[in-house]
Amino acid sequence: MELIWAFDNLDLRALVDIFIVALFFFGVSFLFRGTQALALLRGTLVAIVGLILLSSLLQLQALGWVLSNLITVLAVAIPVIFQPELRRALERLGRGNFVFNPQAPDSMRATIIEEVCQAAEKLAERRHGALIVLQRNHSLQDYIRTGIPLQSEVNAQILLTIFWPKTELHDGAAIIDHHGRIASAASVLPLTASRNLPSRKMGTRHRAALGISEVTDALCVVVSEETGKVAITNGGRMVSRLDIDRLRTILNAFYGAERERADTPIGRVIERTQGMIRRLQERVRQP
Repeated sequence: MELIWAFDNLDLRALVDIFIVALFFFGVSFLFRGTQALALLRGTLVAIVGLILLSSLLQLQALGWVLSNLITVLAVAIPVIFQPELRRALERLGRGNFVFNPQAPDSMRATIIEEVCQAAEKLAERRHGALIVLQRNHSLQDYIRTGIPLQSEVNAQILLTIFWPKTELHDGAAIIDHHGRIASAASVLPLTASRNLPSRKMGTRHRAALGISEVTDALCVVVSEETGKVAITNGGRMVSRLDIDRLRTILNAFYGAERERADTPIGRVIERTQGMIRRLQERVRQP
């Protein structure tokens, strides 16, 4: 009956009201996109909606009373729990980059893959340990801030210089951001909390590579200082003992052209808009 009443009273003002509310939540989702809080918020929302539906369908009064009081508590607790994420989201809103997050174009990604593979091959031959993180969708700003800012183009020679054992930047990770530039070097990454490690002898470098892949969707190429072996981590999993051809194949599969997004009409519109933004940014940088 309530549904029929809602449709009977649906007019232009109600449609505008619904559109504004939907737009608000859509904007909030963009603000939290790329943060670790997004998965937790999504899980909490799904659990609460599921319990509310269960309480309504089965007329469970006790569960309904708990949920009504729980929502009130969450309204106070969420701003406290997610204070760092809310602060960063508001900073992004103030900078005006909360909707569009320009990604490196496909041609640049192909160049980045080739440069990373060349660097990994040389590093493996010389047995120089390395951590190279490639950002995808999740934000890595928290980890970029822990290192030395570079904002350099991705070049095999620069990566080899960063991880030369006698330099000050070799102990840490080099992070390639979504613009396709080396944002920082000597960055600190979180260590994995998993007890099911591929090897008990796994060192700190490999544990950090697994750790960053567990908390973000970033790819991490790791070169062992002891063995000279190359590995890559993604989604909390590690593929080790890679030759350069296999490394290139994996990077092309997970970091190459974003085929799924580009195959949709919305994806093409977003990609064109991002291309316009990149061209405007390049014109602004020109003297």
